[in-house]
Amino acid sequence: MDKHSRILLIGDSITDSHRGEDPEGLGFGYVRLIHDYVLTTYPEKELEIINRGISGNRVIDLEVRWEEDVLALNPDYVSISIGINDVWRQLDRPNIDQVYPEQFERVLNELCEKTNARLILMEPTIIEENPTSEGNQKLREYVEIVRKLANKYGAVLVPTHEDFQQYLRSGNTQKLTTDGVHMNSAGNMLMARSWLKACKDTIE
Repeated sequence: MDKHSRILLIGDSITDSHRGEDPEGLGFGYVRLIHDYVLTTYPEKELEIINRGISGNRVIDLEVRWEEDVLALNPDYVSISIGINDVWRQLDRPNIDQVYPEQFERVLNELCEKTNARLILMEPTIIEENPTSEGNQKLREYVEIVRKLANKYGAVLVPTHEDFQQYLRSGNTQKLTTDGVHMNSAGNMLMARSWLKACKDTIE
């Protein structure tokens, strides 16, 4: 990664993490942790990290704002975290138009295709802190799509879903989320750790 590389992270509320309330616009979640780690570990690089998460977004919302929020900013790296709301809306708002796997794959593929930057694709995390919940069962197909596209585009794959599942299987009873989806500080740390581990060779 070049000294002055621009890294843009885009996604839903998990990425957003109240960035509008943060004077630096980074929010208070995993993007902030990544920024602070990179800043203090590689101070000579002066990497620019931009948060473009928006609460409630599904992949179709990223599609609408991709030109303005991604391409117009000319990032060197684009990290995408999406898929939770695409599944969650099927459970909590079943009467709205849904984004099923076929559309999810088509739209995400189009976004990857039009992006002239190194891609970092994050697996969607979890829906309920139970590996066998209905949300996590439905989420599995979306995780596989992200893995498939990461392979297709030579993207860095961040195994966020697998890392969360591994934690849940450990039997540790300390929570990672506030409501089964939105991260507490431990959940944000796990996301940041997963991202930094996957991107270590890229950053260095």
